[in-house]
Amino acid sequence: MPQEKRTGRGALGGLLGFVGLSVAAGVLVTAAVTPALALTGMTANNAISVFDNLPNYLNVDAPMEKSNIYAKNADGSPVLLASFFDQNREDVAWENVSQFLKDGAVSAEDPRFYEHGGIDIMGTARAVIKTYVVGGDTQGGSSITQQYVKNVLVQQAEQIADKDKRDAAYKEATKTTPERKLKEMRLAVGVEKNYTKDQILLGYLNIANFGGQSYGVEAASKYYFGVSSKDVNIQQAATLIAMLNNPSGLRIDRPDQEVNGAADGYSLTKVRRDYVINKMLEENKITQEEHDAALASAVEPNIVQPSSGCQTAGNAAYFCDYVTWVIKRNAAFGATDEERLALLKRGGLDVYTTLDIDMQNTSQAAIDAYIPKSMARVDIGATAATVEPGTGRVLAMAQNKNYTAGDSPDPSYTAVNYNTDQAYGGSTGFPVGSSYKVYTLLDWLKNGHSLNETVDGKRRTFTSFTNTCEGNWRGAWNPQNFDGSSPGAITAIDATKRSVNSAFVAMAQKLDLCEIRQTAESMGVHRADGKQLVDFPGSILGSNDIAGLTMAASFAGIAAQGKYCEPIVIDEIVKPDGEKFTPPSANCKQGVTPEIANTAAYAMQTIFQPGGTAAATTVRGAPLFGKTGTADDALHSWITGGTTKAVTSLWIGNVSGKASMYNVRVLGGQTGFSAKFRVWSQIMNSAVAKFGGDAFPQPSQSLIRAKQVAVPDVRGKSVADATTTLQSAGFTVATGEPIASQLQEGVVAATEPGAGANVSVGSTITLRPSSGQPAEVAVPDVANQNQQRAQKSLEDAGFGVQFMCTADPNAPNDGQVTGQNPAANTNANPENTTVTVALKKKNCG
Repeated sequence: MPQEKRTGRGALGGLLGFVGLSVAAGVLVTAAVTPALALTGMTANNAISVFDNLPNYLNVDAPMEKSNIYAKNADGSPVLLASFFDQNREDVAWENVSQFLKDGAVSAEDPRFYEHGGIDIMGTARAVIKTYVVGGDTQGGSSITQQYVKNVLVQQAEQIADKDKRDAAYKEATKTTPERKLKEMRLAVGVEKNYTKDQILLGYLNIANFGGQSYGVEAASKYYFGVSSKDVNIQQAATLIAMLNNPSGLRIDRPDQEVNGAADGYSLTKVRRDYVINKMLEENKITQEEHDAALASAVEPNIVQPSSGCQTAGNAAYFCDYVTWVIKRNAAFGATDEERLALLKRGGLDVYTTLDIDMQNTSQAAIDAYIPKSMARVDIGATAATVEPGTGRVLAMAQNKNYTAGDSPDPSYTAVNYNTDQAYGGSTGFPVGSSYKVYTLLDWLKNGHSLNETVDGKRRTFTSFTNTCEGNWRGAWNPQNFDGSSPGAITAIDATKRSVNSAFVAMAQKLDLCEIRQTAESMGVHRADGKQLVDFPGSILGSNDIAGLTMAASFAGIAAQGKYCEPIVIDEIVKPDGEKFTPPSANCKQGVTPEIANTAAYAMQTIFQPGGTAAATTVRGAPLFGKTGTADDALHSWITGGTTKAVTSLWIGNVSGKASMYNVRVLGGQTGFSAKFRVWSQIMNSAVAKFGGDAFPQPSQSLIRAKQVAVPDVRGKSVADATTTLQSAGFTVATGEPIASQLQEGVVAATEPGAGANVSVGSTITLRPSSGQPAEVAVPDVANQNQQRAQKSLEDAGFGVQFMCTADPNAPNDGQVTGQNPAANTNANPENTTVTVALKKKNCG
């Protein structure tokens, strides 16, 4: 409450009140209070001393005020999603409170408010005598200033986080004792010294309880009559002021409440309301005509329930719920979850979120069009989360369930947000299937491998993997491919396009399972249950349980050239005084280098091409990247990806149970598996229409091209040693059938391709072991050939050659073969046979 210069009338009243206080207190104590205090052993002089020594300064803190959570409309204007409060209150300025309310309060509660200095001596004396001398019901007699003091003390007590301390403070502020009354009087005098009468009256009207959770005239006017406090008429204002006398008993939102065992309706409220109207006439605040008309009216409430909790947020309820969890889990809002929740319910915050209403409506409509909220034999679930690359801002969060804050027997309702982690009101997550292959791809590129490097994609049993964190894995694992294929040699980019399990497992076998996990973590991936990502071989194909929001934010990091940002849902928080509260940060970091991310995104664009796993999508207008995922037996089906402007992760699957999405028929004649392409396309078409999408940055050329290296010469080595040598050079190794050779049986006699040939890294080199038996072949017939041709024919067949020349002036210039030994077509072993060729030439020199 800001200080203002006091008016002369107010100052005079305060001065008279303050100067006369000791006398007044003495009179009160000796004439009225003494009999009551005598019971406690207090003398009058002691009472006066106690009064003079009581604290006279009241620290008027901001009262509890509801917080509001907003989304953004298409034009950027705020849209209220929900409000949160322990006390439904909206502070209003003096000019926004009806004069009828001000006059009604003063006339009925404290007619001498503008004359006294904080204590109405006559009213207080009358109340003390009635309560402590004559006996009977406790009487009020408190001035508006005293009532304001009591409300402030109660409010301060209610804001204490510790329950025991809160209860004790509340009891102290409300107990009916002379000591508490003296303290209240002393503080009232102090308040009058520091604030104007108008400020005190406004403070009282803004803090007072009007029944239930309605605090302050603005919230009460809107709740009981559906109008702002500046617009109430005389009878409405008088009804509200009447409720101050007994907020619980005179509230007008319970027409069936009983009084003395019979239904009362609003009869008692009308009695008190009419008293207020009469007092307003008596104090000349209204005319006789206004009085008569108001008195003749009935008590006619128009109850308008306030927006309370995320149930009021419509299709954005789960997003709203996540916002509350972000506040409860962030240390910036308090030391404990309880303190942070109290801030949300009492701090009067205006929370402006990242939610885009258009995207939210589209996302929810897309899910509703294909995925039912519940099914008879399938615990069906579906979520969609959209994140802005480069910022982490969550643009939409939809789910196929109706939101409820608690448990519900209806399977179409749940309090669990399947888009988020368990610690933030979510589930324990779901297996993401082949979507997780992206992290093997990123680690593949980080380790210098390229998109066009080949691996052996045929289905087979894998027996070992490197894991420098958990220890190398040994066992037997034979993963199958989605389509039952066994493609053989395949490039990394084609394996991504077709999502070939065996190829990615082969890629991972060349890497470190621990490093693949760490690469995923660097891009924000974590399990929804809070446990560490597992990194056994099955994790390569997506066995970890992860939330959709996590996947959307991670892929958004790839779209942002490797810059991962934690998902954020709050753009701005404004306190009641206009000061800005720093919202949680996205903590953006470079998870992988731009070269790695851009090259991965290049490969991930191919899934939307013919033959790709997402070719069934129908999004136009911007380049797309992404990855599909199907968990074992299609219990869960995913597609995550989007543009440079928006990335959506969509999940359709079993919340519980084991129904295959291949077989589950949902809406629109789709299966749970095929519906994901329809839903995702609808969402992303809206995103492209609103935000567009740029071309993805160019990939690193060095990470696209397959590196060429010479095949090492491993002839004469054992198959095991040759395999090690070739694998160290980056090749895949296969062993073919033995060939005839004079080399020892079992050692490598040859390779295909042969030693020295330049071959792409990752290519398969086939070893041909020696049979131990030299092979004999027919000696080529080189009769009448010239020297050069004869030599080539024999050497191509593997034979050594030597020439014996005879000079003949009539011979051709390039010579002519006249004989050979061994003879033509004789069987001989090329490895140990040299053919002698007789040759005549003009000149043998």
